[in-house]
Amino acid sequence: MSKYVELTGENFEATIAEGVTMVDFWAPWCGPCRMIAPVVEELAEDFEGKATIAKVNTDEQQEISVKYGIRSIPSILFFKDGEMVDQMVGAASKDAFADKINGLL
Repeated sequence: MSKYVELTGENFEATIAEGVTMVDFWAPWCGPCRMIAPVVEELAEDFEGKATIAKVNTDEQQEISVKYGIRSIPSILFFKDGEMVDQMVGAASKDAFADKINGLL
């Protein structure tokens, strides 16, 4: 079973550098974040080998959150070859996330 990538200051830039990456900015105390967590895990399986699905714990990785101007969570950022190309704020359906990823592939 594939799993999403936990991003930190050490691996963030290398992870988003190539291909399509969806990054979920979340926190353990965030209800909507916990609500979409199973969706994020399913996407990691569905897009294995095609796109990278990753998560950033905003409590533990505040410098990344500040760099990308994360003010509310969940915030989902989409990167293509290291460039941020799209963003969604708030919980959304699996199909909505998948459509964004497919549009970038």
